Amino acid sequence: MIRINRETDYATAMLGVMASEPDERFSASGLAARRGLPGPVVSKILKQLVRGGLLVSHRGSKGGYSLARSAEQISIAEVIMAMEGPIALTDCIEGGGDACQFHAHCVLSTNWSRINDAIYRALQDVSLKDMSGPLPPDHEGLQAMGAHVREGLEVAREQSHGFRPHRS
Repeated sequence: MIRINRETDYATAMLGVMASEPDERFSASGLAARRGLPGPVVSKILKQLVRGGLLVSHRGSKGGYSLARSAEQISIAEVIMAMEGPIALTDCIEGGGDACQFHAHCVLSTNWSRINDAIYRALQDVSLKDMSGPLPPDHEGLQAMGAHVREGLEVAREQSHGFRPHRS
């Protein structure tokens, strides 16, 4: 399963708050309270986002954190890379031929690279601003979602509410 880690999810949520109020400066404690997250985790994430060039840290009485660029200019790919490092589906993507003992005889690595590039481009095409609000029900991304994914989401929703209708 391809999955972002919990801290990346938290980072995206915190950046979403910041994107909704782009002229504000945010404290770690304020973001922790707004998102219901532990303060030390928020502080750690904010430092990573500063190192990744997505946030600016301001000192002094009017200090805090702000977006380094507009929410439209920050991609979800950048958020993931700031939090988790390079986007690489397999070891051979991240480490090249040296990462795999079978590289000399492998025809899959170029195909994995092609898939990795497609996923990277898709993440690069979604901005922080895009992530800051819900998709409208008629959004093409929801319409194009496979039936198996829609059904899985429906089942998950039903299970979270303790209700599961009979399917025939």
